[in-house]
Amino acid sequence: MRLFVSVDLPDELADDVADLQATFADASGLKFTDPEQAHVTLKFLGDVDDDRLPALESELETAVTEAGVDPFDARIGGLGVFPTLEYISVLWAGTETGGAELTALHEAIEERTTAMGFDEEDHQFTPHVTLARMEHAGGKDLVQDLVRERDPTVGELRVGEVRLTESTLTDDGPVYSTVERFSLE
Repeated sequence: MRLFVSVDLPDELADDVADLQATFADASGLKFTDPEQAHVTLKFLGDVDDDRLPALESELETAVTEAGVDPFDARIGGLGVFPTLEYISVLWAGTETGGAELTALHEAIEERTTAMGFDEEDHQFTPHVTLARMEHAGGKDLVQDLVRERDPTVGELRVGEVRLTESTLTDDGPVYSTVERFSLE
């Protein structure tokens, strides 16, 4: 199973994500993510054998508890890119509020999963929702201009759980399904 840990955006924000993506429609080279699958990735785990799933779920439950984060409100907004504006591979919307709580969850999950042998993140965690991946630089100038000029707000959500999500790769893009939910209550 190809797995990651996430906070999923509610269905009612899908149109807002799509509207933000539409502002980049003229930028060639962008491959947009499915707005109905929008999420903040807390930890990408990669391929995981089924027999590791019970231990992983137990560790994630512990991590979410240890993070000490109660249900909270987050506002998704602002724009950014990875790794830099000069070399864009990912276009994203950030978090205007809720970033500290998402980071606390990430850090607790990172500690528990790396102790299990999963790869440690090789970059600083930045809570974000991926809007698109840049496949070629044809529209780079337009993306740079829009990222510099715009400061949009996508919307707000109440974060009450973390999900262990399976990503199944298809010709039409990844399809996500929830494996387990971990409540912040």
